[in-house]
Amino acid sequence: MHAPLKSLQTVIPADVSARNVPVGAVRAFLTLLVVAHHAVLTYHPYAPAPKAFAAPPILWTAFPVVDPQRFGGFSLLTLVNDLFFMSLMFLVSGLFVAGSLRAKGAGGFLRGRALRLGAPFVVGAGLLAPLAYYPAWLQSGGAPSLAAYAKAWTHLPFWPSGPAWFLWVLLAFAAVAAALDRLFPALVPALGRWTQGAARRPGRAFLVLIAASALAYVPLNMALPFGHWTMAGPFLVQTGRIGHYLVYFLAGLACGAAGVGQGLTDPQGALARRWWVWQILPLPAVAAAVATFIIAFSPNPPPKPVLDVAGGLAFVLACASLSFAVLAVFLRFVRRTGPVGASLQANAYGVYLTHYVFTAWLSWLLLPQVWGGLAKGLAVFGGAMALSWLTTMALRRMPLLGRIL
Repeated sequence: MHAPLKSLQTVIPADVSARNVPVGAVRAFLTLLVVAHHAVLTYHPYAPAPKAFAAPPILWTAFPVVDPQRFGGFSLLTLVNDLFFMSLMFLVSGLFVAGSLRAKGAGGFLRGRALRLGAPFVVGAGLLAPLAYYPAWLQSGGAPSLAAYAKAWTHLPFWPSGPAWFLWVLLAFAAVAAALDRLFPALVPALGRWTQGAARRPGRAFLVLIAASALAYVPLNMALPFGHWTMAGPFLVQTGRIGHYLVYFLAGLACGAAGVGQGLTDPQGALARRWWVWQILPLPAVAAAVATFIIAFSPNPPPKPVLDVAGGLAFVLACASLSFAVLAVFLRFVRRTGPVGASLQANAYGVYLTHYVFTAWLSWLLLPQVWGGLAKGLAVFGGAMALSWLTTMALRRMPLLGRIL
Protein backbone atom coordinates (compact mmCIF):
# COMPACT_ATOMS: atom_id res chain seq x y z
CA MET A 1 0.00 0.00 0.00
CA HIS A 2 1.08 3.59 -0.52
CA ALA A 3 1.19 6.91 1.30
CA PRO A 4 -2.01 8.95 1.14
CA LEU A 5 -2.38 11.30 -1.79
CA LYS A 6 -1.97 14.29 0.52
CA SER A 7 1.60 13.32 1.40
CA LEU A 8 2.46 12.89 -2.28
CA GLN A 9 1.46 16.48 -2.95
CA THR A 10 4.45 17.70 -0.94
CA VAL A 11 6.96 16.19 -3.35
CA ILE A 12 5.31 16.41 -6.78
CA PRO A 13 3.83 19.31 -8.74
CA ALA A 14 0.14 20.08 -8.38
CA ASP A 15 -0.73 19.17 -11.98
CA VAL A 16 0.92 15.75 -11.59
CA SER A 17 -0.73 15.29 -8.20
CA ALA A 18 -4.11 15.95 -9.80
CA ARG A 19 -3.39 13.16 -12.27
CA ASN A 20 -2.99 10.78 -9.32
CA VAL A 21 -6.53 11.42 -8.08
CA PRO A 22 -8.18 8.68 -10.21
CA VAL A 23 -5.56 6.14 -9.09
CA GLY A 24 -6.16 6.99 -5.44
CA ALA A 25 -9.88 6.66 -6.02
CA VAL A 26 -9.41 3.22 -7.59
CA ARG A 27 -7.45 2.11 -4.52
CA ALA A 28 -10.21 3.39 -2.22
CA PHE A 29 -12.85 1.64 -4.35
CA LEU A 30 -10.96 -1.64 -4.15
CA THR A 31 -10.79 -1.27 -0.38
CA LEU A 32 -14.58 -0.92 -0.33
CA LEU A 33 -14.86 -4.10 -2.39
CA VAL A 34 -12.58 -5.97 0.03
CA VAL A 35 -14.72 -4.94 3.00
CA ALA A 36 -17.94 -5.79 1.16
CA HIS A 37 -16.52 -9.18 0.13
CA HIS A 38 -15.68 -10.16 3.70
CA ALA A 39 -18.91 -8.70 5.07
CA VAL A 40 -21.20 -10.82 2.87
CA LEU A 41 -19.37 -14.15 2.95
CA THR A 42 -21.25 -14.92 6.18
CA TYR A 43 -24.49 -14.88 4.16
CA HIS A 44 -23.17 -16.61 1.04
CA PRO A 45 -25.69 -19.23 -0.14
CA TYR A 46 -22.98 -21.91 -0.25
CA ALA A 47 -21.13 -21.02 2.93
CA PRO A 48 -20.08 -24.27 4.66
CA ALA A 49 -21.74 -25.30 7.89
CA PRO A 50 -19.61 -24.76 11.01
CA LYS A 51 -17.71 -27.78 12.31
CA ALA A 52 -14.91 -28.57 14.77
CA PHE A 53 -12.24 -25.86 14.95
CA ALA A 54 -9.35 -28.02 13.73
CA ALA A 55 -11.31 -30.34 11.42
CA PRO A 56 -9.86 -30.24 7.89
CA PRO A 57 -10.35 -28.54 5.58
CA ILE A 58 -10.27 -25.51 7.86
CA LEU A 59 -12.81 -23.40 6.00
CA TRP A 60 -13.47 -20.89 8.76
CA THR A 61 -10.38 -18.99 7.55
CA ALA A 62 -12.57 -17.87 4.63
CA PHE A 63 -15.92 -17.99 6.48
CA PRO A 64 -15.22 -16.94 10.10
CA VAL A 65 -18.95 -16.83 10.86
CA VAL A 66 -21.71 -18.64 8.98
CA ASP A 67 -25.30 -17.45 9.34
CA PRO A 68 -28.23 -19.70 8.37
CA GLN A 69 -29.88 -16.64 6.83
CA ARG A 70 -28.48 -16.32 3.30
CA PHE A 71 -28.85 -14.13 0.21
CA GLY A 72 -28.33 -15.63 -3.24
CA GLY A 73 -27.09 -12.40 -4.83
CA PHE A 74 -23.99 -12.44 -2.66
CA SER A 75 -22.71 -15.47 -4.56
CA LEU A 76 -22.47 -13.43 -7.77
CA LEU A 77 -20.92 -10.46 -5.96
CA THR A 78 -18.18 -12.54 -4.37
CA LEU A 79 -17.53 -14.50 -7.57
CA VAL A 80 -17.07 -11.35 -9.68
CA ASN A 81 -14.97 -9.75 -6.92
CA ASP A 82 -12.72 -12.79 -6.78
CA LEU A 83 -12.11 -12.59 -10.52
CA PHE A 84 -10.25 -9.29 -10.34
CA PHE A 85 -10.14 -7.21 -7.17
CA MET A 86 -6.92 -8.53 -5.61
CA SER A 87 -5.20 -8.64 -9.00
CA LEU A 88 -6.04 -4.99 -9.61
CA MET A 89 -4.89 -4.21 -6.07
CA PHE A 90 -1.47 -5.61 -6.96
CA LEU A 91 -1.40 -3.58 -10.18
CA VAL A 92 -2.28 -0.34 -8.38
CA SER A 93 0.28 -1.16 -5.69
CA GLY A 94 2.96 -1.41 -8.36
CA LEU A 95 2.23 1.96 -9.95
CA PHE A 96 4.35 4.03 -7.55
CA VAL A 97 7.23 1.56 -7.29
CA ALA A 98 9.29 3.00 -10.15
CA GLY A 99 9.13 6.49 -8.68
CA SER A 100 10.16 5.20 -5.25
CA LEU A 101 13.08 3.28 -6.75
CA ARG A 102 14.27 6.41 -8.56
CA ALA A 103 13.94 8.57 -5.45
CA LYS A 104 15.38 6.19 -2.82
CA GLY A 105 17.38 3.55 -4.65
CA ALA A 106 16.82 -0.18 -4.17
CA GLY A 107 18.06 -0.24 -0.57
CA GLY A 108 16.06 2.76 0.61
CA PHE A 109 12.99 1.51 -1.21
CA LEU A 110 13.18 -1.88 0.53
CA ARG A 111 13.72 -0.32 3.96
CA GLY A 112 10.64 1.80 3.45
CA ARG A 113 8.60 -1.18 2.27
CA ALA A 114 9.75 -3.23 5.27
CA LEU A 115 8.36 -0.57 7.61
CA ARG A 116 5.13 0.09 5.73
CA LEU A 117 4.35 -3.55 4.88
CA GLY A 118 6.38 -5.77 7.20
CA ALA A 119 5.39 -4.14 10.48
CA PRO A 120 1.64 -4.09 9.64
CA PHE A 121 1.89 -7.73 8.53
CA VAL A 122 3.29 -8.71 11.94
CA VAL A 123 0.48 -6.84 13.71
CA GLY A 124 -2.18 -8.06 11.29
CA ALA A 125 -1.17 -11.72 11.44
CA GLY A 126 -0.08 -11.78 15.08
CA LEU A 127 -2.85 -9.76 16.72
CA LEU A 128 -5.71 -8.80 14.41
CA ALA A 129 -6.20 -12.21 12.78
CA PRO A 130 -6.57 -14.15 16.07
CA LEU A 131 -8.95 -11.45 17.28
CA ALA A 132 -11.01 -11.67 14.08
CA TYR A 133 -11.20 -15.47 14.18
CA TYR A 134 -12.35 -15.77 17.80
CA PRO A 135 -16.02 -15.84 16.68
CA ALA A 136 -15.14 -18.82 14.47
CA TRP A 137 -13.86 -20.59 17.57
CA LEU A 138 -17.08 -19.82 19.43
CA GLN A 139 -19.30 -20.95 16.54
CA SER A 140 -17.36 -24.20 16.25
CA GLY A 141 -18.36 -25.02 19.84
CA GLY A 142 -15.22 -23.78 21.55
CA ALA A 143 -15.38 -22.69 25.17
CA PRO A 144 -15.54 -18.92 25.76
CA SER A 145 -12.04 -19.01 27.19
CA LEU A 146 -9.04 -17.13 25.83
CA ALA A 147 -6.70 -19.77 27.22
CA ALA A 148 -8.57 -22.59 25.46
CA TYR A 149 -8.69 -20.57 22.25
CA ALA A 150 -4.97 -19.80 22.40
CA LYS A 151 -4.16 -23.46 22.94
CA ALA A 152 -6.34 -24.54 19.99
CA TRP A 153 -4.89 -21.78 17.81
CA THR A 154 -1.27 -22.71 18.46
CA HIS A 155 -2.02 -26.34 17.63
CA LEU A 156 -3.34 -25.53 14.16
CA PRO A 157 -1.17 -26.76 11.26
CA PHE A 158 -0.63 -23.15 10.13
CA TRP A 159 -1.18 -19.59 11.43
CA PRO A 160 -4.21 -18.01 9.74
CA SER A 161 -3.27 -14.42 8.87
CA GLY A 162 -6.52 -13.20 7.34
CA PRO A 163 -6.24 -10.32 4.85
CA ALA A 164 -2.66 -9.65 6.00
CA TRP A 165 -1.48 -12.27 3.47
CA PHE A 166 -1.57 -9.51 0.87
CA LEU A 167 1.10 -7.53 2.74
CA TRP A 168 3.80 -10.20 2.86
CA VAL A 169 3.24 -11.07 -0.80
CA LEU A 170 3.46 -7.40 -1.73
CA LEU A 171 6.69 -7.10 0.30
CA ALA A 172 8.12 -10.11 -1.54
CA PHE A 173 7.19 -8.53 -4.87
CA ALA A 174 8.85 -5.30 -3.76
CA ALA A 175 12.03 -7.29 -3.16
CA VAL A 176 11.74 -8.70 -6.69
CA ALA A 177 11.37 -5.18 -8.09
CA ALA A 178 14.38 -3.93 -6.12
CA ALA A 179 16.50 -6.87 -7.30
CA LEU A 180 15.53 -6.30 -10.93
CA ASP A 181 16.36 -2.61 -10.62
CA ARG A 182 19.73 -3.38 -9.03
CA LEU A 183 20.69 -6.08 -11.55
CA PHE A 184 19.27 -4.38 -14.65
CA PRO A 185 19.24 -0.62 -14.05
CA ALA A 186 18.07 0.14 -17.59
CA LEU A 187 15.03 -2.15 -17.33
CA VAL A 188 12.56 0.11 -15.52
CA PRO A 189 13.24 3.18 -17.71
CA ALA A 190 12.86 0.97 -20.80
CA LEU A 191 9.51 -0.30 -19.52
CA GLY A 192 8.44 3.29 -18.96
CA ARG A 193 9.26 4.22 -22.53
CA TRP A 194 7.25 1.26 -23.83
CA THR A 195 4.20 1.88 -21.63
CA GLN A 196 4.19 5.60 -22.47
CA GLY A 197 2.50 4.62 -25.72
CA ALA A 198 -0.37 2.98 -23.83
CA ALA A 199 -2.01 6.41 -23.62
CA ARG A 200 -2.73 6.07 -27.34
CA ARG A 201 -2.90 2.25 -27.60
CA PRO A 202 -4.31 0.73 -24.40
CA GLY A 203 -5.39 -2.33 -26.39
CA ARG A 204 -1.77 -3.34 -26.86
CA ALA A 205 -1.14 -3.21 -23.11
CA PHE A 206 -4.36 -5.16 -22.56
CA LEU A 207 -3.27 -7.97 -24.88
CA VAL A 208 0.23 -8.13 -23.40
CA LEU A 209 -1.26 -8.36 -19.89
CA ILE A 210 -3.58 -11.19 -20.97
CA ALA A 211 -0.75 -13.13 -22.61
CA ALA A 212 1.63 -12.77 -19.66
CA SER A 213 -1.12 -13.60 -17.17
CA ALA A 214 -2.16 -16.69 -19.13
CA LEU A 215 1.42 -17.97 -19.23
CA ALA A 216 1.80 -17.43 -15.49
CA TYR A 217 -1.60 -18.78 -14.44
CA VAL A 218 -2.91 -21.52 -16.72
CA PRO A 219 -0.02 -24.07 -16.47
CA LEU A 220 0.19 -23.68 -12.70
CA ASN A 221 -3.59 -23.92 -12.42
CA MET A 222 -3.48 -27.23 -14.30
CA ALA A 223 -0.84 -28.66 -11.98
CA LEU A 224 -2.61 -27.83 -8.72
CA PRO A 225 -5.87 -28.83 -7.03
CA PHE A 226 -8.70 -26.32 -7.38
CA GLY A 227 -8.34 -23.37 -4.99
CA HIS A 228 -5.08 -24.64 -3.47
CA TRP A 229 -3.36 -22.41 -0.89
CA THR A 230 0.25 -22.63 0.27
CA MET A 231 0.42 -22.30 4.06
CA ALA A 232 3.72 -21.96 5.90
CA GLY A 233 3.17 -20.46 9.32
CA PRO A 234 1.47 -17.07 8.76
CA PHE A 235 2.65 -16.92 5.14
CA LEU A 236 -0.42 -17.83 3.12
CA VAL A 237 -1.04 -17.36 -0.59
CA GLN A 238 -3.32 -18.89 -3.20
CA THR A 239 -0.69 -20.99 -4.94
CA GLY A 240 -2.08 -20.99 -8.43
CA ARG A 241 -2.33 -17.20 -8.51
CA ILE A 242 1.11 -16.23 -7.22
CA GLY A 243 2.58 -15.88 -10.72
CA HIS A 244 -0.55 -14.10 -11.95
CA TYR A 245 -0.35 -11.62 -9.08
CA LEU A 246 3.33 -10.98 -9.84
CA VAL A 247 2.43 -10.25 -13.46
CA TYR A 248 -0.10 -7.64 -12.34
CA PHE A 249 2.35 -6.08 -9.89
CA LEU A 250 5.02 -5.84 -12.59
CA ALA A 251 2.43 -4.45 -14.99
CA GLY A 252 1.76 -1.71 -12.45
CA LEU A 253 5.50 -1.10 -12.12
CA ALA A 254 5.84 -0.83 -15.91
CA CYS A 255 2.89 1.56 -16.23
CA GLY A 256 4.13 3.62 -13.28
CA ALA A 257 7.58 3.87 -14.87
CA ALA A 258 5.99 6.05 -17.57
CA GLY A 259 4.76 8.31 -14.77
CA VAL A 260 1.55 8.01 -12.77
CA GLY A 261 -1.03 9.95 -14.74
CA GLN A 262 0.86 9.23 -17.95
CA GLY A 263 0.67 6.32 -20.37
CA LEU A 264 -2.09 3.88 -19.47
CA THR A 265 -3.19 5.99 -16.46
CA ASP A 266 -3.43 9.26 -18.43
CA PRO A 267 -6.86 10.83 -17.70
CA GLN A 268 -6.77 12.27 -21.22
CA GLY A 269 -5.66 9.01 -22.85
CA ALA A 270 -7.57 6.61 -25.06
CA LEU A 271 -8.52 4.33 -22.15
CA ALA A 272 -10.43 7.19 -20.51
CA ARG A 273 -11.85 8.65 -23.71
CA ARG A 274 -13.27 5.31 -24.85
CA TRP A 275 -14.29 4.19 -21.38
CA TRP A 276 -17.65 2.86 -22.60
CA VAL A 277 -15.97 0.32 -24.90
CA TRP A 278 -14.12 -1.17 -21.95
CA GLN A 279 -17.40 -1.67 -20.07
CA ILE A 280 -18.58 -4.09 -22.79
CA LEU A 281 -15.57 -6.40 -22.76
CA PRO A 282 -16.12 -7.85 -19.25
CA LEU A 283 -19.62 -9.09 -20.05
CA PRO A 284 -18.73 -12.15 -22.17
CA ALA A 285 -15.57 -12.80 -20.15
CA VAL A 286 -17.43 -12.85 -16.81
CA ALA A 287 -20.23 -14.93 -18.34
CA ALA A 288 -17.65 -17.46 -19.52
CA ALA A 289 -16.01 -17.57 -16.08
CA VAL A 290 -19.36 -18.06 -14.32
CA ALA A 291 -20.42 -20.73 -16.83
CA THR A 292 -17.15 -22.62 -16.37
CA PHE A 293 -17.57 -22.50 -12.60
CA ILE A 294 -21.12 -23.86 -12.84
CA ILE A 295 -20.08 -26.62 -15.23
CA ALA A 296 -17.17 -27.59 -12.97
CA PHE A 297 -19.60 -28.33 -10.12
CA SER A 298 -22.25 -29.98 -12.29
CA PRO A 299 -23.03 -33.71 -11.89
CA ASN A 300 -21.03 -34.64 -15.02
CA PRO A 301 -18.20 -32.14 -15.48
CA PRO A 302 -15.69 -32.39 -18.36
CA PRO A 303 -12.21 -33.83 -17.66
CA LYS A 304 -10.03 -31.77 -15.35
CA PRO A 305 -7.52 -30.65 -18.04
CA VAL A 306 -10.37 -29.24 -20.13
CA LEU A 307 -11.82 -27.41 -17.15
CA ASP A 308 -8.42 -26.14 -16.08
CA VAL A 309 -7.63 -24.65 -19.49
CA ALA A 310 -11.12 -23.25 -20.09
CA GLY A 311 -11.47 -21.95 -16.55
CA GLY A 312 -7.95 -20.55 -16.52
CA LEU A 313 -8.40 -18.63 -19.76
CA ALA A 314 -11.83 -17.37 -18.67
CA PHE A 315 -10.32 -16.13 -15.40
CA VAL A 316 -7.44 -14.39 -17.18
CA LEU A 317 -9.78 -12.65 -19.64
CA ALA A 318 -12.32 -11.66 -17.00
CA CYS A 319 -9.62 -10.34 -14.68
CA ALA A 320 -7.98 -8.16 -17.32
CA SER A 321 -11.23 -6.85 -18.78
CA LEU A 322 -12.72 -6.01 -15.37
CA SER A 323 -9.49 -4.31 -14.30
CA PHE A 324 -9.37 -2.17 -17.45
CA ALA A 325 -13.08 -1.37 -17.14
CA VAL A 326 -12.61 -0.05 -13.59
CA LEU A 327 -9.52 1.94 -14.54
CA ALA A 328 -11.31 3.43 -17.56
CA VAL A 329 -14.30 4.63 -15.52
CA PHE A 330 -12.19 6.23 -12.79
CA LEU A 331 -9.80 7.85 -15.26
CA ARG A 332 -12.73 9.29 -17.21
CA PHE A 333 -14.96 10.53 -14.40
CA VAL A 334 -12.83 11.20 -11.30
CA ARG A 335 -11.16 14.58 -11.57
CA ARG A 336 -11.24 15.79 -7.99
CA THR A 337 -11.90 14.35 -4.56
CA GLY A 338 -14.29 15.80 -2.00
CA PRO A 339 -13.72 15.65 1.78
CA VAL A 340 -15.27 12.19 2.18
CA GLY A 341 -13.37 10.72 -0.76
CA ALA A 342 -10.12 12.29 0.40
CA SER A 343 -10.61 10.85 3.88
CA LEU A 344 -11.34 7.39 2.48
CA GLN A 345 -8.22 7.51 0.32
CA ALA A 346 -6.08 8.64 3.24
CA ASN A 347 -7.44 5.92 5.52
CA ALA A 348 -7.81 3.09 2.98
CA TYR A 349 -4.71 1.23 4.17
CA GLY A 350 -5.87 1.20 7.77
CA VAL A 351 -9.37 0.18 6.75
CA TYR A 352 -7.89 -2.79 4.88
CA LEU A 353 -5.83 -3.79 7.91
CA THR A 354 -8.54 -3.54 10.56
CA HIS A 355 -11.86 -4.25 8.85
CA TYR A 356 -11.73 -8.05 9.21
CA VAL A 357 -12.05 -7.81 12.98
CA PHE A 358 -15.24 -5.81 12.59
CA THR A 359 -16.82 -7.90 9.82
CA ALA A 360 -16.32 -11.08 11.86
CA TRP A 361 -17.56 -9.70 15.17
CA LEU A 362 -20.53 -7.84 13.71
CA SER A 363 -21.58 -11.02 11.87
CA TRP A 364 -21.34 -12.93 15.15
CA LEU A 365 -23.34 -10.33 17.07
CA LEU A 366 -26.09 -10.30 14.43
CA LEU A 367 -26.60 -14.08 14.44
CA PRO A 368 -29.69 -13.93 16.70
CA GLN A 369 -31.40 -11.27 14.57
CA VAL A 370 -34.01 -12.33 12.02
CA TRP A 371 -33.38 -9.68 9.37
CA GLY A 372 -32.56 -11.85 6.40
CA GLY A 373 -29.21 -12.28 4.70
CA LEU A 374 -29.39 -9.14 2.53
CA ALA A 375 -30.16 -6.76 5.39
CA LYS A 376 -27.54 -8.35 7.62
CA GLY A 377 -24.89 -8.22 4.91
CA LEU A 378 -25.53 -4.54 4.29
CA ALA A 379 -25.50 -3.82 8.03
CA VAL A 380 -22.19 -5.62 8.53
CA PHE A 381 -20.65 -3.82 5.56
CA GLY A 382 -21.78 -0.40 6.76
CA GLY A 383 -20.80 -1.05 10.36
CA ALA A 384 -17.39 -2.49 9.48
CA MET A 385 -16.62 0.41 7.15
CA ALA A 386 -17.55 3.00 9.75
CA LEU A 387 -15.68 1.32 12.61
CA SER A 388 -12.51 0.55 10.65
CA TRP A 389 -12.51 4.05 9.17
CA LEU A 390 -12.85 5.71 12.59
CA THR A 391 -10.27 3.36 14.10
CA THR A 392 -7.77 4.24 11.38
CA MET A 393 -8.36 7.97 11.81
CA ALA A 394 -7.61 7.59 15.51
CA LEU A 395 -4.50 5.45 14.95
CA ARG A 396 -3.10 7.88 12.40
CA ARG A 397 -2.94 10.57 15.07
CA MET A 398 -0.06 8.63 16.65
CA PRO A 399 3.24 9.73 15.06
CA LEU A 400 4.72 6.31 14.17
CA LEU A 401 1.41 4.77 13.12
CA GLY A 402 0.64 7.90 11.15
CA ARG A 403 3.82 7.36 9.13
CA ILE A 404 2.92 3.75 8.42
CA LEU A 405 -0.78 4.22 7.73
